[in-house]
Amino acid sequence: METLAFVIGVVLMAVGVAVSIALHELGHLWPAKKFGVRVGQYMIGFGPTLWSRRIGETEYGFKAIPLGGYISMAGMYPPSPRQLAAASAGQRAGRAGGGFFATMVQDARAANDETLLSEDDDRVFYKLAVWKRVVIMLGGPIMNLLFAMVLFAILLSGIGVQTATTTVSSVSECIIPASSERTECEASDPAAPAAAAGIRPGDVIVAVDGESVATFADAAAIIQSSPGQAIAITVQRDGGEQTLTLTPVATEQTVTDERGNPVLGEDGEPQTEEVGIAGIRQEVAYLRAPIWAGPQAAIENTAAVAGIIWQLPVKVWETGVTLVTGAERDPNGPLSIVGAGVIAGEVAAAEAPVLNRLAGFLSLLASLNIALFVFNLIPLLPLDGGHVAVALWDGIKRTWAKLFHRPPPKPVDATKLVPVTFVVVIALITMGGVLILADIINPVSLFGP
Repeated sequence: METLAFVIGVVLMAVGVAVSIALHELGHLWPAKKFGVRVGQYMIGFGPTLWSRRIGETEYGFKAIPLGGYISMAGMYPPSPRQLAAASAGQRAGRAGGGFFATMVQDARAANDETLLSEDDDRVFYKLAVWKRVVIMLGGPIMNLLFAMVLFAILLSGIGVQTATTTVSSVSECIIPASSERTECEASDPAAPAAAAGIRPGDVIVAVDGESVATFADAAAIIQSSPGQAIAITVQRDGGEQTLTLTPVATEQTVTDERGNPVLGEDGEPQTEEVGIAGIRQEVAYLRAPIWAGPQAAIENTAAVAGIIWQLPVKVWETGVTLVTGAERDPNGPLSIVGAGVIAGEVAAAEAPVLNRLAGFLSLLASLNIALFVFNLIPLLPLDGGHVAVALWDGIKRTWAKLFHRPPPKPVDATKLVPVTFVVVIALITMGGVLILADIINPVSLFGP
């Protein structure tokens, strides 16, 4: 059953990624059509086509490798001089001579020229106003950001945040020694401090040791810091308030880090500390946040992801080192789609209420869309941010020419950046391969090592 739940989680993540990609490409498609650009294809995935259907002038479909998507717009780049010369002479442009990168530039131009009907074709991307080109290219990442906002809003305002309330759920009858493996009380076990103090299930803790508490964590912190000391605890019961006297029992507790793993001392043994316990369990409830909490969470996540993205080469290098050394990976480091799928499977297979698992999945998918938003804003081709940078540079050149009353410059020919694009693509493939290997061999686990 656990394996089936894991597989379901992975499948749901795959569907979520497909939806995210589809929305991203829709963010490009809609403004492109709105501005009159001919769009030949809208595809989810790469490689061989699995299914497609032509509606009007656009072919919509799915391809075999679900690692992205694209739309094919006419005239992404201005026509090459060779193509214009050949067109004016009624001939086809031949291949360029030169080395590897020169051939790549020519191939990119040839592929672009095939989308042009003629030099007078106006339904092309490169002839649009700069702001329209920027809108088209930013449309994809913005769709991912909006989708993340919706997911976070469903998570925080629809489902709510699971919070430990100050209402007492149950009270232990006794204190069982930590070294014991039994769960039932015996006659020799001392009564739990909460039971001895007269605390009952349903009581709402108002104050502890004279300090008002708004959360159970506040109350627990005071209790834990007062082992063996008599402290006042005020509770609401039957419409009124009562003040009881509680003496927490001192016990040794293992010190843990933020992931719940034991903190080891210099001798390699887990560190312990003396804390007070009362034997109280709290009620857990889903508290719904205001509707603006979703967009706010998305913006906060954007800042966090941006902090990882700009360090991406270093982070990937560190991840690669863990492949060799077997060291534990940074839980806040980058993941591949494989790693996201593994975590989605762990969420689905966790021993937790269905609502908790749904909340975990929505959080993961929302964070993935934030990563897509930030990553695609990097100003390097072939990413959307690279196309935005080219459009802005074209706008700057045109504005400069107007200011100094010079003839309009030729459109920026981004095919000249193909060698840089090639290097970026190789770097992305390499980093993606390292992350996929790490997520298979040394994965980040939701529940720690």
